[in-house]
Amino acid sequence: MSKSLILTMVVALLAAPVSAMKPPREESPAPRDILADVGSGNSDIELQRSIAAANAHPLGSSANPIRVAGPEGAQAYVARLTCADGSAAKVGQRRDGGVGAYGSVVHLYPVDCGAAGPARVDLLIDIYHEENVETRPPAGFSLR
Repeated sequence: MSKSLILTMVVALLAAPVSAMKPPREESPAPRDILADVGSGNSDIELQRSIAAANAHPLGSSANPIRVAGPEGAQAYVARLTCADGSAAKVGQRRDGGVGAYGSVVHLYPVDCGAAGPARVDLLIDIYHEENVETRPPAGFSLR
């Protein structure tokens, strides 16, 4: 084969995948569309209504996750948990707890006080409440 024929075939093979690709605007929304949605989350009034509704459920449940400020807030909160006898609660490894009452991903912390009580419970913590410091303990626990 001649060099020009081989070169033509190579160029055709390399150009085929490029021509099959769609322009970026056809594959994803335009940046202005994405930016238009920024800040369109819950309003303060909606959040207060959600908090009031959640407070009808046990603190630490999926319907009323413990609201804290970030992962550091979650660690600080579980470190302050004490059992009925005043001993520190044993906190297991954090897992994903799904979506909580406020529409954000929650973390599940297994907490066990053994015979001191309460028995082993799974506490759900929502880390996306930057301005909140939870001062209430879940039922059966105290906070130091």
